[in-house]
Parts: sequence; C-alpha cells; structure tokens
Amino acid sequence: MGFSDLLDEVGGFGRYQWIHVTLISLPGLLMASQNLLNNFVSGIPAHHCRLPANHSLHNLSHYQVDQKQLLKAYIPLDSSGSRLDRCRRYVEPQWQLLAANGSSANVSQLQTEGCLDGWTFDTSEFLATTVSEWELVCPLRPLKQMIQTIYMGGVLAGAIIYGGLSDRFGRRSVLIWSYLQLAILGCSSALSPSYSAYCIFRFLSGMAVSGIILNGVSLKVEWIPTRERTLVGTLSSFFFTFGQMILAGLSYWLRDWRKLQVAVCAPQFLFFAWSWWYSESARWSVLNGRSEEALKSLHRIARVNGKPEVIDKLTLEVLHSHMSKEIESSRSSLTAYDLLRTRGMRRISVCLLVVWFSTSFAYYGLAMDLQKFGVSIYLMQIIFGVVDIPAKLLALGMLSYLGRRVTQATCLFMSALVIFANIFVPTDLQSVRTTLACLGKAFTSSSFTTVYLYTGELYPTVIRQTGMGFVSTMARVGSMAAPAVLILDEVFPALPSVVYGGAAVLASCFACFLPETLNIPLPDTIEDVEEKWSGSSPTPRPEEGVSLKRDGESCDEGVVSTEGVALKELKEAEGVGLNAL
Repeated sequence: MGFSDLLDEVGGFGRYQWIHVTLISLPGLLMASQNLLNNFVSGIPAHHCRLPANHSLHNLSHYQVDQKQLLKAYIPLDSSGSRLDRCRRYVEPQWQLLAANGSSANVSQLQTEGCLDGWTFDTSEFLATTVSEWELVCPLRPLKQMIQTIYMGGVLAGAIIYGGLSDRFGRRSVLIWSYLQLAILGCSSALSPSYSAYCIFRFLSGMAVSGIILNGVSLKVEWIPTRERTLVGTLSSFFFTFGQMILAGLSYWLRDWRKLQVAVCAPQFLFFAWSWWYSESARWSVLNGRSEEALKSLHRIARVNGKPEVIDKLTLEVLHSHMSKEIESSRSSLTAYDLLRTRGMRRISVCLLVVWFSTSFAYYGLAMDLQKFGVSIYLMQIIFGVVDIPAKLLALGMLSYLGRRVTQATCLFMSALVIFANIFVPTDLQSVRTTLACLGKAFTSSSFTTVYLYTGELYPTVIRQTGMGFVSTMARVGSMAAPAVLILDEVFPALPSVVYGGAAVLASCFACFLPETLNIPLPDTIEDVEEKWSGSSPTPRPEEGVSLKRDGESCDEGVVSTEGVALKELKEAEGVGLNAL
C-alpha cells in the first residue's frame, strides 16, 4: 500500500484533480511570454544616426528632395549598399550625392563619424522598445542581449533558492509567493527609469518564474494518481507551446514594451488570488511532521470528489500505515555526490550534463534571435510556436520505436546540421532560411522532450529528483550563455551559428554513450544502475546521508534536494512535468 492507494480511495482523478490541474496549468500560458519576452520588449527597430541639430536646407533650393532623400547627404550606405548605415554618418553633408547625376565613386573615401547626436528609430514595427528608449545599438548593442542573460541568471537563482525553500516551507507557500513576486516586480519593471533598474527587475522576475514552474509542477503531480500522470504531464507541456503564440498576438497588438510588460505580468495577480485554494502536498506534510494538515487536505478532496463516506474511515493511523515506507526511507538521504560516486552513475551524469547544456543552448540561440530571418518577428514567433506541436509528437513516435538513445543523438545531430546549413544560405533567400530555422527549432524541441523523459528513466528512484535538479541546472546555464553568444556576430556573422551547431554535435556524441532504457524497468537504487549498465557493483555506502564535506568544509549543492523514496511516484513523473522550463 502507498499514497496512490489513498488517492484512489478519495476519488482518484476526480473533480478536485481536474480543477487543481487546470488552475495550476493556466499560468503556464504566460511562462513562454516571460522566457521569450526579450524578443519583443528589446526588439531592434530600423535606425540610423540622428541628423545634426543645425543641419540646413538653404543649399537645397535647386534640389527637389524629400526628407528621405536628404538622409543620403548625411548617412552613408552600409557594406551591402542596400540600406543606410546604422552606426555612422558623414562628418560634413555631401550635397552632391543628391544630384540626379551625383557620383558615388569616391564615397568610400569620405570621412565619417559615429552618431554623436543619437539615433532616429523607425516605429513601423515597434512603437517603443528598451533598445529605442535607451539607445542600445551600435557600441551598446551587447547590452540588449545582456538583458536576457541576466533574466536567465534569475531563473537559475530561483531554482536554487526556491527549490530549497519549497522543501522547508512547502510547495504551496512558495508557489503563492512566486505568483505575487512576479506580479509586483514584473509590472514594476514597466516603470523602470533606467536600463540598470530594468535588469534588476528582470532578474527578480526570473527567480519568480522558476518558483512558479518548479513548485507548480510538484504540487500538481503530487495530487495525481500514477496512471494519469504521463497524460497530464504531456498535455501540460502544450501550455508553453500555446503561450508562444499568445506572446506573438499580444506583442503585435501592443507594440510598446511597457504595455507588453504589464500585459504578461498583471494576470499573475489573478493567479495569486486563486492559488489560496490549492491544498499543500500531503506527502510533504506527512514527511515534515504535519500529518493533521495532510489529513484535512485528504478529507477536503474526498468531499469535492463526492466521496464523503471515506472521511470517517481515513484517520491518522490509516495515513501513516499507507506511508510507512516513505516515512522510513526519508530518514536517510542521498546527495549530488552520489551522482558521480560510482562508474555507471558518473557516466550517465557527465553525458547528461553535456546534453542538457547543448539542447538549451541551441534552443534559445534560435528562439532569441528572430529578427535575423528577415520575416516579420510576430509571424516568426507564431511559426516557432506551431512547430513545437509536431516536434513533440515526432519525439514521442521516435522514442517508442527507435529508443531513447537513438532519438536523443539523432535530434541533436539533425539540429546541428540544420544550423550549419543556414550559414550557407544567402540572406536574400529568406523563405529557405526561415524553413531551416523552423526545422532547427523542431529538432531542439524534440531533444528537450526526449532528455526530460530520458533523464527520469536513467536515474534511480532514490535519487531521481536530485539528478533532475543537478543536470537541468546546466540547461539554465545554456540558456544564459545563448544570448551572450549572439554578440559574436559582430566579429563574424556566422560565428554564433558555428558555436550553436558545434555544441549540438558534441552533445550528440555524448548521447551515444548513454545506456538505452526503452522497455527496461526503472532502476530503484544506485546498485540497480551499476548492475544494469556498468556490469559492476558500487562501493558500499554508509547508511547515513553524505554531507559532501571535503577537508572539513561543507559543499552545499544548493539546487538539489532529495526526499528519498518518499516521493517515488512523483520522481517517476518528473521527466515529463518539468518541460515548461
């Protein structure tokens, strides 16, 4: 007997679970808006140097020119010769260029200078962005990408901080706080008076996003019976997909970064209001000495599910008898050190670290640079959202027939090929470049779907949650590094694609060294892993928990926390549930 039996007795997947899953999943529609928001609030409008304040028209009486033609006298053409240079202007106006027969043979020899009076931004695509407001172009262009890196740093910090706090104070409390934090700080960022203030708000918003996703997933699946978890986890992942299309619609409608910031954060007040209805995880409550609270929650669920006759039968003694094994096993703990202590676990962990990093690195490298394809950024966002649907279905089909290892390596290698192929496509063939970009996004999405499932099957039950937290941290590092690499296009335009593709190729090679898990029972202990996939038995380990101390110093792993086998069924579902991040 276990906790799943108790869930069946109080109604299984009944009315309460339907309401519970729906309310927790709805905020997922706006999580894509948070992760991909920088594409729109920091979009780069077409721009050129602002004309000198003292420029005069008195010499133009014999030229019949409008303001657009006038720019030719002040702004040189860029290297392609098709548009005005964005970062340079002539030191002296070149009036002769306005003549119908004006020669441009010696234009390259004319003296130019930077945009000393600032820039003029086109408002046809964006009315206002952080780039146009704080002039984050030309020498300050790297600051635009730094906003996304700082935000992803907040997501990483949130996973570390809120992951530990949820084990101490409960999933429900931290989730409620995260809703409120994102609502207040997200809306406040729309009032940012400076670039630095906006970056601070985005960092703190990233922390809240991490708290919402991680604790929302945990609280959701801990109240769902085992047989429904795979289906619920798969369906929940589509909220992120649909959220990408919602972001495109809101951005196209508003086109002002401050209004868009409020639009994607204000609904968090609504989520905060109804989050008080949630029940705390009964598993967490029992393991933290709050059995009476767990019992009240179970009684409440029985009433909502129409099982009032169960209330009198369900007592503290019955609750403890069903969870006796979990309570006993929670007295010993495993740590991140156990992920690397033995040969088999070490091979799995090292390979997964590379796969997680490269998958996230390539994914956000494509998803965070939509303007380079020459197609409407709003249309590209919708296409990138739609392509996730067949990508996830493709991944599920390949996983069922080809196995996990082949699927993982193939998706990474194909994404690399597509990224490399786009390097050689001329910029004027925008339809081809867009198609290849969509294929690359599809393969990286498939790789994400695969690695979540694969990781959950590779790690044993007793340390599965710890392993998921450990290796998925590298995904956050990859998402932080991806926008920073885009800065390399200043050195060589194709260099970011070379880096993204190279990382994917490397990861596909590492994936080949992972063991296959198709149709193989899940391992429960580290000993199971060593016997199945390394052909050896691990070194005996003391029964007490390892504190990760070396030379008398404590090495706190921060992001990882384990609850032993107390959450065995939850951990088996982690591979599906965390796909939102």
